[in-house]
Amino acid sequence: VQLQASGGGLVQAGGSLRLSCAASGRTFSSIAMGWFRHAPGKDREFVAAISWNGGLTYYGASVKGRFTISRDNAKNTVTLQMNSLKPEDTATYYCAGDLGNVHTMSQRPYGMDYWGKGTQVTVSS
Repeated sequence: VQLQASGGGLVQAGGSLRLSCAASGRTFSSIAMGWFRHAPGKDREFVAAISWNGGLTYYGASVKGRFTISRDNAKNTVTLQMNSLKPEDTATYYCAGDLGNVHTMSQRPYGMDYWGKGTQVTVSS
């Protein structure tokens, strides 16, 4: 599976951005998908994950209630809607795919099976 993230940019605090991840490959609809982010000087951080059929979603504590992950298996895409953005959300965001259990994706920020190139999100104060 090849992944390509897009939708990053510069936004003021309190604003919104929508990230998309386009996937190629036949197995997309059968794997869990997620978003991680990496800010300079910090460890990679789990943001959100979604099960293969969209029935289960998980969020990192710092984004819960503000971000929403969704997927469209017919279009091979996964989306991260980010609302009420804060300067601390500034990071490079990566979409990732995992053949394993969606429940444990948050614990394996460096252990995904597939990674896309990152897209930069910058939130100004």
